[in-house]
Amino acid sequence: MSYKRPEEGLVLGLEGTAWNLSASLFGEDLVALHSSPYVPPKGGIHPREAAQHHASVMKDVISRVLTDPERIRAVAFSQGPGLGPSLRTVATAARALSIALGVPLVGVNHCVAHIEIGRWATGFSDPIVLYASGANTQVLGYLNGRYRIFGETLDIGLGNALDKFARYHDLPHPGGPAIENLARMGGYIELPYTVKGMDLAFSGLVSAAQESTAPLEDVCFSLQETAFAMCVEVTERALAHAGKDEVILVGGVGANRRLQEMLRVMCEERGAVFAVPERTYLGDNGAMIAYTGRIMLEHGATLPLEESQIRPGYRADEVEVVWRTEPGEIFAGGPQEDGIARGAEAVVEIGEDAVVKRRLSKRYRHPKLDRRLIAERTRAEARLISMARRGGVPTPVIRDITSDTIVMERVRGDLLKYVATPETIRVAGETVGRLHAAGIVHGDLTTSNMIFRNGQCVLIDFGLASTSSEVESRGVDLHVFFQTLESTTANSGELIEAFIEGYSGAFPDADAVIEREHEIELRGRYL
Repeated sequence: MSYKRPEEGLVLGLEGTAWNLSASLFGEDLVALHSSPYVPPKGGIHPREAAQHHASVMKDVISRVLTDPERIRAVAFSQGPGLGPSLRTVATAARALSIALGVPLVGVNHCVAHIEIGRWATGFSDPIVLYASGANTQVLGYLNGRYRIFGETLDIGLGNALDKFARYHDLPHPGGPAIENLARMGGYIELPYTVKGMDLAFSGLVSAAQESTAPLEDVCFSLQETAFAMCVEVTERALAHAGKDEVILVGGVGANRRLQEMLRVMCEERGAVFAVPERTYLGDNGAMIAYTGRIMLEHGATLPLEESQIRPGYRADEVEVVWRTEPGEIFAGGPQEDGIARGAEAVVEIGEDAVVKRRLSKRYRHPKLDRRLIAERTRAEARLISMARRGGVPTPVIRDITSDTIVMERVRGDLLKYVATPETIRVAGETVGRLHAAGIVHGDLTTSNMIFRNGQCVLIDFGLASTSSEVESRGVDLHVFFQTLESTTANSGELIEAFIEGYSGAFPDADAVIEREHEIELRGRYL
């Protein structure tokens, strides 16, 4: 099909992945935006009811922005991820408009659109992104033509977790604002904190919060403090691992002032800069689809009608980001040298023969939570390093320990992230296989926590480690490592195969763990 393509004009964007139907026009700037949210009478979003709502208001929402059809250059729509019935309703309308107006169709990834409108609104060029919405909680960064997912929720998204708690207490939908208001009057109580490397999980936290007998205001306060601290921790870990110096927050949960404050404090402590788009661009909105559609159109990324099927499980890292040509900065800081090195949670003083690792207090965390995590992780790290050594896993030798500090031997070699080849990664797989055979999961398996020395892979930083013989825990360990490779290397497929080869040779139950890792990967898709 041939299209008319005015040199100057606007892109019409349609968003309707879940609860909000929204249309927008974007040229050099936002021209028009109108939304009609679906509000369930009770409980959460019902997919078919949401789709019926979208269909019933579609004509009105589009007509509010489409006042001059002759100026339209293209129609962009949210192709996924999202709720199938809602996506189909919007895609049908977008196809009809494309045909009627005689302009190209652009299929936009909803998650990538959040990132791009965030970059546009903040002026940041190459940030680490915390994307927190109803169904998605991810930490992303750009590398070599794609947005790589450093970490994500292993069960439910942050917004859905808050909504689930709110429904339990008959609070209005969406639950986030109601919880935020109640939290202002609350105090801290202890709740489960679940971070696994750069991944995190909210189900246990929500269950414990629902079962708590503490005053509702205290539970809301502590639910926010715990969940948001988890998100900020994994964002900081990605920032430290990737060597970037910008952070943006996008997605509907990003409107929460406490989450913004915690990210701002974390960035100040690290010497990074933080920004959040204005509220108009945070939740699901047509402007992000229209803007992303415009930059995709300018780089020829249009979609034939016959290929415009919806994609409910469309992941951000599947999108070829043709509108960005730079390779992306990863590991800008360079290898460690003698002196002071700073990771995500500790300062490491590297001496001639010894390394002193001191966990840092985090101002963004509530003091009681902060003290608890520092003490728990320091004790556990020392105990599990010794246990791993007894199991035949290369680790540093511990010389002393206090409540927040571990003194250990200096391991000379190269961090694996700087020397990642199929051979070195295969050796890493063998080492992790021996670790799992010893009944230990590392909890933070990244290439920043492995040192290649004389043909050995030495594991360091056991701060999130635990004893476990469960297939699930071992699968999460592998998932964290595979995500690190996918987010930081151009040949991740080859490297993952090499890791599996080494792991399978060292661990008799490897097949079950590898199968579970694949299941865990699928859970990370739009829920």
